Amino acid sequence: MGRQRLWPSASVIAQLMVLPLWTVAPAVWALNADLEGVDDEVAVNIRAYLQNIQEDEYTESRLRGEIRQRTQEAMRVYGYYEPDISIDLPNENTARLTIDPGPQVIIETLDINVRGEAADDEPFQEARERFPLEVGDTLRHAPWDRLRGEFSGLAIERGYFDWGFSDRRMEVRPYLQSARLYMDFDSGPRYQFGETKITGSHIQLDRLQRMRPFRVGEPYLAESLARYNQRLAETDWFSSVSVTPRLKTAQELTLSPVGGGDPWWVSATESQPERPKISSAALSSVLSVRPSDDTLLPIDVSVEPANRHQFEVGIGFATDVGPRLRFGWDQPWINRYGHSLNHDLYLSAPEQRFTGLYDVPLEDPLRDSYRLQYGVRNVDDSDTDSLEGTVEIARRWEFDNDWVQSLYFRTTYEDFIQGGEADQVWLFYPGIQWSRTRTRPQRFPLWGDRQQFSVEYSDPAWGSDAQFLRITGDTEWIRTYGDDNRFSARVSVGAIETNDFAKIPPSLRFFAGGDSSVRGYSYEGLSPRNEQGKLRGGQQKLTSSIEYQRRVTGDWWGATFVDAGDAFDNWGPSDLKKSAGIGVRWISPVGPIRFDIAHPFDDDDDNWRLHFSIGPEF
Repeated sequence: MGRQRLWPSASVIAQLMVLPLWTVAPAVWALNADLEGVDDEVAVNIRAYLQNIQEDEYTESRLRGEIRQRTQEAMRVYGYYEPDISIDLPNENTARLTIDPGPQVIIETLDINVRGEAADDEPFQEARERFPLEVGDTLRHAPWDRLRGEFSGLAIERGYFDWGFSDRRMEVRPYLQSARLYMDFDSGPRYQFGETKITGSHIQLDRLQRMRPFRVGEPYLAESLARYNQRLAETDWFSSVSVTPRLKTAQELTLSPVGGGDPWWVSATESQPERPKISSAALSSVLSVRPSDDTLLPIDVSVEPANRHQFEVGIGFATDVGPRLRFGWDQPWINRYGHSLNHDLYLSAPEQRFTGLYDVPLEDPLRDSYRLQYGVRNVDDSDTDSLEGTVEIARRWEFDNDWVQSLYFRTTYEDFIQGGEADQVWLFYPGIQWSRTRTRPQRFPLWGDRQQFSVEYSDPAWGSDAQFLRITGDTEWIRTYGDDNRFSARVSVGAIETNDFAKIPPSLRFFAGGDSSVRGYSYEGLSPRNEQGKLRGGQQKLTSSIEYQRRVTGDWWGATFVDAGDAFDNWGPSDLKKSAGIGVRWISPVGPIRFDIAHPFDDDDDNWRLHFSIGPEF
């Protein structure tokens, strides 16, 4: 038998697309079945076959026949082809089945072959090797059906669009308790990526072309199209993105299927230019004379520009700062090169700041860019009074392992009073930072970690008012065990080495205490104090926390924690400030809400302190 040219039907593609989302509809338990003689998976399958029988729709003889037929079908998939079934109907809505399953069918012949270019394709080989049945095993239908579906799914995913089964048989001889299985899968040629055509873009096409994870002539892979779609969406340049192969197939060219109506590929190619159509009969005649051997598959990309101006307003509350407001104005694109401009205004009682970010994407817009950041910040909190202006130029790289490296040069002017000591300083200093954040899921991570490490250096040699070396490091981890046990831990360290600490502005000094530091103590209320007893900030900092959370019900969690830390001047504190407490976590529609009660062990007032905050942990 020659290879059949079987094109994937609409139903096949629909099943492959929705399979992960498939759920069982609620059963109609109109007939209760009591089973004797079978158990485990066979009994479960029989009950599944019988569950939607409506007894009042059958006469007694027809009901017995329907129950017998369905029971036989349910048992065949496990190799029982000759069961002896006795059916008793003692009362309404009840059936008692006494079953002698008889012998199971044994596989006598197993012949599975992959032909065509897929014969050397590793995923097909692995699918064949994973097939659990061998000669001498009991026949089971499910693995056989799964293998058939796996072959067809791999063909569509990996570009074998001319696939077909030249042989696919299951020969069962119940009287001999034997079965012969034959499957010959012929993939045909594998298609390659052709030219990519992009329509609707306001961004330079060359920039979008360089973002492709595939090249012309590479073997087709559906995953590569999905990755390209995701990359384009993550730029924030577009409101919608569609990446589809242009199916230059026999079906795509025909007028309509037998019986009328639109063929399945019409909806898949709506955005593509309409091509001339010919009748199915005429096409069949043409293909029989000269079949197509073109395996280059063009890719069509259709995009729509995102809104040029986007606005965001946020309202929050935290014990540290009280009510807080945030106004964001984002421009995801301002020219055809994909440059973006974002502004952010943050308002709270102790702090007000306005920041801007101008981003210039490079060859890989998602990973490489130049950034210009600027902003002003006013702080009036406790013993700190500061007005700061900053401009920073940075070069940013994101690597395949999710680490982000940023090399920057920053200039800062700060007019401040810290602990009664006033000064004005200009600082010019380069720095480098490495960071990585991984979470899943995003809103309330059940697994995640965050790391950040930075080094900065300032010197009067290039006009800076102070000489210093500043190093900071932070790490935080979240892990969940089972469904109801969540652990989090964090450590934060920092150090600054300088010959004139008085010239270091408050924005670079270290403070500890507060909602995200050492709970039980006031916000940034832990640091060395001067002779007047006012906070002056520290040259070093060390804080740590460990927390255990237990799900109470649904989106509600209980928590218990221990915190420790301080800001200090000498290398190594004599004694870290410690606290402990309990809390509640609620995963609300607007984000996680945290409420904690913490008790400090090294505070003169020895008072409990409440901590309340809204927003993600990372």
